[in-house]
Amino acid sequence: MIEPHDIDLNLLVVFQEVFQERQISAVARRLKLSQPAVSNALARLRRTFDDELFVRTSQGMQPTPLASQLAEPVAAALAHVSQALNRQEAFTAANSERHFTIAMTDVGEVYFMPGLIEKCRRLAPGIQISTVRAGNIDIKADMESGRVDLAIGAFDNVSGALYQRRLFRQNYVSMFRRGHALSGKKVTGKDFLAAQHLVVSSRESPYDRINQLLEKAGIRTSSQFSVPHFTAVPYIVSTTDLVVTVPQKLADSAAAPFNLEYIRPPLRLPSLQTNIFWHRRFNQDQGNQWLRGFISEHFAEQ
Repeated sequence: MIEPHDIDLNLLVVFQEVFQERQISAVARRLKLSQPAVSNALARLRRTFDDELFVRTSQGMQPTPLASQLAEPVAAALAHVSQALNRQEAFTAANSERHFTIAMTDVGEVYFMPGLIEKCRRLAPGIQISTVRAGNIDIKADMESGRVDLAIGAFDNVSGALYQRRLFRQNYVSMFRRGHALSGKKVTGKDFLAAQHLVVSSRESPYDRINQLLEKAGIRTSSQFSVPHFTAVPYIVSTTDLVVTVPQKLADSAAAPFNLEYIRPPLRLPSLQTNIFWHRRFNQDQGNQWLRGFISEHFAEQ
């Protein structure tokens, strides 16, 4: 049995970084060590655990089953140590200059960021917030490492290591320019199918399921035009006769600036629940607690 006094805490730091980065050179840069020093630390870890822990492959240093098993408890233990060492540094949002990173979709950026920026500038002027595209990262791994503080979206099949809180539920609506042929009339299924549609061919869940339903209704297969993201949608439909089906929060944000209107489509589409997610490692982190409470206070709906 390995006791805490049998191992150098710095070796666990190296373990965590190798697990996250999968490259000895990247770990050396992050820890400001030489590559031989990192390799030596890894050799000591292998002797301690009597296991290879990480095996060099064409995809980098891949963890053994034991390393994968150790990763989460080691990360949690290091987080608790860090928290214990810094308890005297209480988080005060009004005076903090902390940098937070939030994972969102492009729809989330359109809806959340304008309000979040305005409210932070008034109430927490030193706070820095940046976003990363949720579909381009491994949400669990990046939140576990602390590279991403929160994720906001309608993400399915998330890891059990992530806690979540509901912000709101919204419907899908169909949006078009003011003066469109569908404007001001009771739109039937026949009218809807006869219109020209713009399809957002996102593969991100849950939008991929909506595309399957649009395809089943005959819309996606007959559509001439598609884009991979939602950001360009208001620009396109405001200057064409295309109709596009989007989450209602996006339509609410885009309607006035782009002279658009929207209707409930004559299709049976599921509603969309948007949650805020955080890793349990940072459940007690004061800054993380403040940020998720701040977002819930200003964006959650009952």
